[in-house]
Amino acid sequence: MTRSSQASLTYIDPVCLMKVSGDDNASRYTYQSRTYYFCADSCRKAFIDNPQKYLDAKPAKRKAWWAHYLARLNKATHGKTPKCCH
Repeated sequence: MTRSSQASLTYIDPVCLMKVSGDDNASRYTYQSRTYYFCADSCRKAFIDNPQKYLDAKPAKRKAWWAHYLARLNKATHGKTPKCCH
């Protein structure tokens, strides 16, 4: 059994910075010939409304507790979107 190479790739949602898989069910949007992947439609809609806000923004410095929380969330959900984002 062979998986497609795109299905094994992960991307970063430019709005919430969450890890997103590249499967066919992922929300996508192409902007300036580049495809962006999103964890939920709410993130996709926010990006469509103002893409430059998220592309020009510098990555926020995460405080130690917040980075720890996000790492545990990603581990607990296996990188899937929590229900709160839907």
